[in-house]
Formats: sequence, structure tokens, C-alpha cells
Amino acid sequence: MSDLERPGDERGWGTGESQSDDIEHASENVLEGWPPATSVDEPPEEPAEPEPFEALVEPEPEPAPEPAAEAEVADEPVAPEAPLAPPEPVETSSEHAPGELEIPPGYSVLEGEPRGGRRAVGIVVSRFNGEVTGRLLDSALEELEARGVEAGSVTVMPVPGAFELPLAAMALAKTRRFACVVALGCVIRGDTPHFDYVASEAASGLQLAAIETGVPVSFGVLTLDRADQAEPRYDKGAEAVRTALEMADLFSNLRAAAAR
Repeated sequence: MSDLERPGDERGWGTGESQSDDIEHASENVLEGWPPATSVDEPPEEPAEPEPFEALVEPEPEPAPEPAAEAEVADEPVAPEAPLAPPEPVETSSEHAPGELEIPPGYSVLEGEPRGGRRAVGIVVSRFNGEVTGRLLDSALEELEARGVEAGSVTVMPVPGAFELPLAAMALAKTRRFACVVALGCVIRGDTPHFDYVASEAASGLQLAAIETGVPVSFGVLTLDRADQAEPRYDKGAEAVRTALEMADLFSNLRAAAAR
């Protein structure tokens, strides 16, 4: 018998009926455990709504209430604020120490006084910084008038600046017509070192004019850091006049004492 004509074995592979049973049996084994098929007409079950997020998070504990502040006593008086004290006045710098010179007794003293009278006085004044030097000149002329020096006995010689004061003072002193010479000027410090040169040369030149001629030459030159420092020093003109008149009177007394 050929293989094609051999009847089916024990599993029934030879017949169509046993093959159909085997396929159905295998399908049941494969699909076992799968979810049952749903009908097309039945709507799918809606998934359950998830719990809200807030329900999953534990709420934070509320902060403990702060203790109530103690109530202020209404009957307690409130001290009024003390008024502000006025600012203390700023002390201006002083250019000299207080006190007068005292000479012990028993010594002969030769000194002079700022007397005017009939003495002729020469004044050299700088035109530079004229607003300041003009006030110095006014102060000097008022002092001369107060000391009894007549206007006709006063000669005023303007010069360009403080640097020219020594030469003009020496020229007046060499005429021997003046008992003393008053030098007036103003030098203000700036951004360049001209202040040091001009102020120094003016001071040394005026001293040299007095030493070489023997005629008193007073120093009435303001040396300032700022222009606003001039106003409280305008009386330097009067001070220079008193210095020159005192030195002229001293030299007069010296000559008189030497002639005796």
C-alpha cells in the first residue's frame, strides 16, 4: 500500500475531521486567558477616573499662631523728642598767639609808636587781584587818616603784580622823601606752583629793600589758598600802616638817642 493510501494514525491526521478537531483544540489553548471578545454593539467600558492629585498629597500643617503682642499701656506718657542742638560755630584759624610782650624792669627800652603827624608815607600796591588789593588800600588810607597823616603826605604807586612790589618799594625808599613804605598785594594759590615763587620773592624782595635803604617797609601782602579767605583779612592794610609808622617812629627815636 502506498503512503498516499495509508489510513490515518492514532491522532487522526489522516482524516479531515480529526484535523479540524486538532485546530480547534490548539486555538483554545492559545487563546486561553485572553479577555473575552466584546460585541460591536456594546460600548467599551469607560476607565475609572483617577483620584485627584490633591487627595494624594498630604496637606501641610498650618503654622502655629504667633503670640499676641503685649498691649501698650495707654496711660504711660510718651517723652517728647529733644530738640536738635544748634551746630557749634566753627572756629577760624588764628594767625598769632594771644598775649603781649613783657620786658623785665631795670632795662632801658627804646621803642616807637604808630604816630602819623607830618610824616610822608609811600604806598606800593598791586593791580593784580584788584578787588582784594583795592580793599586793602582803602583800609590803609583810612588808618593813615586816623593817625593824622594828611592826604598830601601820601604817595600811592600802583604796580602790575606782587612780584613788582619790591622794586617799587626800593625806588620809593631810595628817594629819602618817605619815612616809611607800605606794600600791599594779594597772591592766591592756584593749580600751578606760581604761588610759591611769587609769594616768596615778594617777601624776600621787600625785606631786602628795607635792609639796603634803611627805610621801614611793611609787608601788607595777602597769601591765600582761596579768594574767599580775603574778606576777613582786609584790615591787613591798616595793620601794615601801623607797622610802618611804628618802625618810622622807632628809627626817629633811635637817631635822637644816638645824637645825645
